[in-house]
Amino acid sequence: MKVGLLTREYPPDVYGGAGVHVEFLARELRSLVDLDVHCWGEGTADGLRRHRAWPALDGANDALRTLSVDLSMTAALAGRELLHSHTWYAALAGHLGKLLHGIPHVMTSHSLEPLRPWKAEQLGGGYALSSWAERTAAESADAVIAVSGAMREDILTCYPAVDPAKVHVVHNGIDADLYRPDPGTDVLERLGIDTDRPYVLFVGRITRQKGVPHLLRAARMLDRDVQLILCAGAPDTPEIDAEFRTLFDELDRTRAGVRWIPEMLPRPDVVQLLTHAAVFVCPSVYEPLGIVNLEAMACGTAVVASRVGGIPEVVSDGTTGLLVPYRESDPKGFEHDLGLLLDRLATDPERAGAMGAAGRHRAVREFGWDTVARRTAELYEEILHADR
Repeated sequence: MKVGLLTREYPPDVYGGAGVHVEFLARELRSLVDLDVHCWGEGTADGLRRHRAWPALDGANDALRTLSVDLSMTAALAGRELLHSHTWYAALAGHLGKLLHGIPHVMTSHSLEPLRPWKAEQLGGGYALSSWAERTAAESADAVIAVSGAMREDILTCYPAVDPAKVHVVHNGIDADLYRPDPGTDVLERLGIDTDRPYVLFVGRITRQKGVPHLLRAARMLDRDVQLILCAGAPDTPEIDAEFRTLFDELDRTRAGVRWIPEMLPRPDVVQLLTHAAVFVCPSVYEPLGIVNLEAMACGTAVVASRVGGIPEVVSDGTTGLLVPYRESDPKGFEHDLGLLLDRLATDPERAGAMGAAGRHRAVREFGWDTVARRTAELYEEILHADR
């Protein structure tokens, strides 16, 4: 079976959960199918072709530039038997490839544009284009993969024209060999983190979706001995960047042990940070699954996260972590509850340790990438057989 995997992110240019998903899915799929990966960038390699936006569109709206990459991908898909796209950045290439080459298109939804209205800040009028591309691809795809049960419900709510029988749940996965407890402390020492004090850790982008401003306000409630470490970069807009910096500076002036690491760290460094955190925090206001929670759990760390989207399908409330209901109408209440639970768990190492051990066990047992790839390949087979 000859499959074309279409994505924006692919190593070494991975900055979010969708990129992590594609990286590990592709690794496992290569033993199951004949796989070509098409992604953003420049250059080619065996089984990999990178595509860049048209130079004539340099400086244009990012959504227009994305569509030019999709056209380049579409032109390069001859000879494939099935296409599998990830995120709206590649979904239109999957749709156009289906039409041009007469082959099935599978689309994985990692998030949904209608549920991310803040993207209008980043894309301007391009948000209407990204929404159109996603809707068009979803409604015509031969199958849509949702990364959680909650995501499946969102897809059917946002796009009622999609046949429910075509929407399949395949959870994100985790490589529990790469993400495993690291007893070393050299990374912590290099970064200037006090190894004698507990710390709460955030890893993610500075976006409205990830809820970082909520976290910075909630952190005011932390015990004075608890540190806050933020591995946070790639702000979506100058506005969210400015808000983040203002809140960070305010918090930094009032307490010791607040650290911001803006650069993207190598995976082994992140693993060590995850391992030694008293608590990992995910304050997202929207999260189809939250693969970073799986990474923390695989490293044996307790999680405090928003009760949104697919997070409850990963973080077992009271067993592998604690969940905080998010209320858009009451952000102060959410921040208060988030700060309270973070402080409660960060200052209770026995309870946090038990939750971390349970999280590691669950990640290994239920979320292996080999299982994700096998279920994905089985779906490919079903679609190809139905198409014949």
